[in-house]
Amino acid sequence: MGLKAITSSLSMNDLAHLGEGEVGYIRKMRSEEVSRCFPEAPEMGPGIDLWALFGADGTPILLTDNRSSTFYKAAEDELRTVSLH
Repeated sequence: MGLKAITSSLSMNDLAHLGEGEVGYIRKMRSEEVSRCFPEAPEMGPGIDLWALFGADGTPILLTDNRSSTFYKAAEDELRTVSLH
């Protein structure tokens, strides 16, 4: 009941900016997916496991092969992190 009342009062624009500048998410990805999210990244061979940090709105922030680096960057940017599986 409470969730319905909250979501019905949010506009699409409000929802798009929810958590902006405060929340980031960390996601494991394969090198085959990189160009979709990080078009400026150099080409990589297939089958490489990488970690990415994104802003709450999906803005790519960091791509690395070291999971810990994503947490350090998020802390540096004062972002609370969540992981996506």
